[in-house]
Amino acid sequence: MATQVSVPCRGSNGSALGSVHEIGWTETNGEKLAVGARKHGKRAKKKIDEESLMGYLCTQICEHQIGIAVNLLLLLFLTHIFFPRARRRTHKFFHLSYFNPETAKYGCGTDDLPFVALWIVVFTGMRVAVMDYILGPMARVGGIKTKKGLVRFKEQAWLICYCSCSWSLGMYIMYHSEFWFNLHGMWRGWPFREITGLSKFYYLVQWAFWLQQIVVVNIEEKRKDYAQMFTHHIFTSALLFLSYGYYHTRVGIVILCIMDLVDIILPSAKLLKYMGFSSVCDIMFGVFVFTWLVTRHTFYPMVCWSIYKDAPVDMAPGCYFADGTMIPASNTTPYDALGGNLIWPNLLKAYTDRTGPICWNPTIRYSFLALLLVLQAIILLWFTMILKIVYKVLSGQNADDVRSDDEGEDEELEDQAELERVSHPINAAKGGAEWAPVEQEVGVEALTFTSRRSPSVNGGVGVRRNSRRPARSSSGRASGISIPGHGDHKELLGRIGCDKPT
Repeated sequence: MATQVSVPCRGSNGSALGSVHEIGWTETNGEKLAVGARKHGKRAKKKIDEESLMGYLCTQICEHQIGIAVNLLLLLFLTHIFFPRARRRTHKFFHLSYFNPETAKYGCGTDDLPFVALWIVVFTGMRVAVMDYILGPMARVGGIKTKKGLVRFKEQAWLICYCSCSWSLGMYIMYHSEFWFNLHGMWRGWPFREITGLSKFYYLVQWAFWLQQIVVVNIEEKRKDYAQMFTHHIFTSALLFLSYGYYHTRVGIVILCIMDLVDIILPSAKLLKYMGFSSVCDIMFGVFVFTWLVTRHTFYPMVCWSIYKDAPVDMAPGCYFADGTMIPASNTTPYDALGGNLIWPNLLKAYTDRTGPICWNPTIRYSFLALLLVLQAIILLWFTMILKIVYKVLSGQNADDVRSDDEGEDEELEDQAELERVSHPINAAKGGAEWAPVEQEVGVEALTFTSRRSPSVNGGVGVRRNSRRPARSSSGRASGISIPGHGDHKELLGRIGCDKPT
């Protein structure tokens, strides 16, 4: 018996990224063909169209996120250790830059970008590792029975893990700051050219997380609110970039803490739903709705109002120098000479001229306010969807997040014992029937350069198996070339005359 199996490789979100080869056997008399069993009569998904080379490469990147992240980190770490001349550049990836020993604080600038890039790579590998090796087993212990449920459980649990840490750290920073429940504290003393090491670490890591989320939202299966989520991540990353370059980290920390709290409670309610605790889920959903109203439709508008009302009072329009002096906007000649009415040169001052003057004008204030109000518009759109869920709960139905559930049929996870029975039909065959491999002649035209997403057909019917890791690839699959009917290495050698198959 010759068996060819390729288990579907799943990406960090559990979506099928690999291929499903066919398993086929024939009796020696050629009368019968055994086909793979499908649990509960589930139909295999339709064959996915062949993709281009670029699609194949993108698929490989998605499948090997942990390996890519680990190799990049090892390369950077080993370069830093064994090449002393390179440490002048590599140390920026591992350490916070612009430390001032006199104030024990850190400045801001372009040298911080390598640190952000490092954490993007760290989050890429960490997310998949935690989801596959920790959250996946937890989901099965929690009674998750469907493939979509497993995917959703891991995604939401990862958000809980990250946002719990980020929200706790952000609240700690705020509690020990001048702007704890003090909106004026966000503006007095601007520009904040230097901040504490903890604040800088928090801000840069948050920035890296949201940049990585732009990639994640495209890796995961498309949801109903994909456009809103993608836009939200773009605007959030842009605000972090601009606020850091314009020394507005205080207001950024406040907004991040306001947003992170909801991203802990809502995923918690979803996990309860996936595990079947419908009643507790409804209670948690009520807590979520209350928290959403307080944070995103009370505290967040208060911050926006403070930008409009308090910022002009606490931050007089003018150009501010590093030594603390200021030229007011009313002194128009030197103010204009310093570029007081310019937008981008001032917004990017930390990246272009750390020690030069930085100017504050009403146009910049309204620009920040406009970006924040766009986020509020997206939040309001989501809130209308949440109200639909509230109506369902009040009408006696269970809470169900209509914002992000994807379309399509769900499938139950395959039973391992059933898979083993199908994978070894000799043990399950009755009457001692003797089996032999299916013989096929393969020409050059049968070779296809396809993505791993494209299943190949060799006379049998596919057996789909859920796995977080692909089965050991055959030599044909290693390069992306599919040779139908040639999964066994020894058999392949016999076909080309180098060995005789047994």
